[in-house]
Amino acid sequence: MITLDTVSIERLFRIDGDIAMVTGAGNGIGRIAAMTLAGAGAVVMVTDIDGAAAERVVDEIASGGGRAEPFTLDVADRPAVKSTIAEIAGRFGGIQILINNAGIGRRGPAEDLSDEDWDAVVEINMTAPFICAREAGRHMLAAGNGRIINVSSIMGLVGNDLFPHLPYMATKGALVNMTRALALEWAARGVRVNAIAPSFFKTNFGQAMWQDPERVKLVEDRTPMGRFGEPEELAGGILYLASPASSMVTGHTLAIDGGWLAR
Repeated sequence: MITLDTVSIERLFRIDGDIAMVTGAGNGIGRIAAMTLAGAGAVVMVTDIDGAAAERVVDEIASGGGRAEPFTLDVADRPAVKSTIAEIAGRFGGIQILINNAGIGRRGPAEDLSDEDWDAVVEINMTAPFICAREAGRHMLAAGNGRIINVSSIMGLVGNDLFPHLPYMATKGALVNMTRALALEWAARGVRVNAIAPSFFKTNFGQAMWQDPERVKLVEDRTPMGRFGEPEELAGGILYLASPASSMVTGHTLAIDGGWLAR
């Protein structure tokens, strides 16, 4: 029987005591994800290649009454990814939430793209999320409980004629289908896998865009809501996919895009 308690905010959106790991959490979308999960009750493992940035986010979370721990982690270092996840699961008895957020981009015409730039983007944006998901997923599958959220992009769903960005777009598109594939493999075993696909947000990653008046106008003209997103506007989608509120949702990519894909 459905009651008001069954659909209460506390029942749907609290994740008290869950162990969450966020990659690239020292700033931008990762920072917002870490703070959002901590605010909903999770114990957040804040990982970033910049250890000092991870520590600053942990301090922010602690100052607000949340719980978090910092880890210096380069997701391109596969042995380090494996050992970090093993350490987290060993210390805390498991891991319930993984946010695959760390990412890079290399812009420029495809004909000028170097092998090194292509390989770097593929390693960070596509291979690392798989390694993280596989390693964390083993613990989740053993417990029959887990949620993985991959941070893709609208550029993984549609083309982009604003500027050439092939490696980023290719890997973000791959991440969308990786989300579907893992969701189908693990759905019956208690692990849900979803993704978010942001458009242009005012984070440090897209700083070159939102600080350039000409490019700002291009994005605003293309976006039905007529503006860039603010980082905190990603929090609701992240929490929804990480919480019991989305208990019947897996294999989905949630666009948070001001209507970009509706055209």
